[in-house]
Amino acid sequence: MSRTAEIARQTKETNVTLALSLDGTGAGRRSTGVGFLDHMLDLLARHGRLDLDVEVRGDLQTGAHHTVEDAGIVLGQALDRALGDRAGITRYGSATVPMDEARASCAIDISGRPFCHFAADLPPGGTGGFDHELAEEFFRAVANGARLTVHVDVESGTNAHHMIEAAFKAFARALRMAVAIDPTETGVPSTKGTLTQ
Repeated sequence: MSRTAEIARQTKETNVTLALSLDGTGAGRRSTGVGFLDHMLDLLARHGRLDLDVEVRGDLQTGAHHTVEDAGIVLGQALDRALGDRAGITRYGSATVPMDEARASCAIDISGRPFCHFAADLPPGGTGGFDHELAEEFFRAVANGARLTVHVDVESGTNAHHMIEAAFKAFARALRMAVAIDPTETGVPSTKGTLTQ
């Protein structure tokens, strides 16, 4: 079973092309025009064991908001498509990741019900063209596009780079666990019999 997806999305604000394989190694190229977002997508692919190609051309003259949000939307849509009917998946995943003085936790349910809880006391400002507040926008966009329940909590930290990186790594590790095939699961892991409706 091939758990892959390719999506292209074009608006007046951004042009996004993305290819995803859930059963990868972290291969691929990430080019969004926002250096810090590229870095976060690199580690998301590596720690999530996703093959991920992302290219975004966006209206960066207005800031990185549209680029970050739309990359998240398309990644979420690709996850949704690659997961198919969700048969055989583990469904739930969680991880806690330290990054020097920072620590973040993430819990994911591939529930079919989009919800994002994001709690982080991030210092104001930006890193590498990425406003710190955009971390929440990215996770919310992915959760909505993929119909995931996502809880991300940055539990400690003083360095925004470390705090956001810990959040992305925790998300990647939790996602890797949730999308994994459970050899003991013979159908869709839900008493409803569906995770898509």
